[in-house]
Amino acid sequence: MKRIFLGMMLSFLALSPDLIAQQEMPDYIKNKITYPVLDFHPWVGVIPIENPAMPYDSSIDYKVAIDLYGRVKDSTAIHPVILEVARTYNLGIANGVPAEKLKIAGIVHGGLTAAVFSDEEYQKKYGIPNPNLPAIQKLKEVGVEFFICGQSMAFWNNTKEQITPMVTQVISAKFAFITLDQKGYSYLDVSGD
Repeated sequence: MKRIFLGMMLSFLALSPDLIAQQEMPDYIKNKITYPVLDFHPWVGVIPIENPAMPYDSSIDYKVAIDLYGRVKDSTAIHPVILEVARTYNLGIANGVPAEKLKIAGIVHGGLTAAVFSDEEYQKKYGIPNPNLPAIQKLKEVGVEFFICGQSMAFWNNTKEQITPMVTQVISAKFAFITLDQKGYSYLDVSGD
């Protein structure tokens, strides 16, 4: 079951990170894209598909553990992997999944820890408020949970106080994925280039 849902989600996540990184949306997309719930960025929208295979199945609880890693490449923009979390949520809703049946957990690790710094810490590092925090707040409002790898924090010399309180520290990304898998979450990697 998990593999079927994962295959469906991967097929929907066909936009490449390079395309998402563009700020200007091509007209052929702009004319079709919709925003079922989240609309805080142009690239979190979805293209409606008429009569798609694998529509919402009321017997399934749709649970997704999203792997969020990488580095902050553009400190002035919402990180593309956070946009993909929002897009994944919108895709579920667009496929007919009721919000109460859609559970998403984002696990931050590696060099992406700076993306979830508090505004104060982000300003120390990049000189501006953290552009990711309003997006994370919107995602939390629809029930998305965020976790951060304690091992990555230690390796990057980050403290819990540097991280936004909207993100919960776990011992490691590995054990977060293992625990979430045991709870029925499907793994989804949106960070690969």
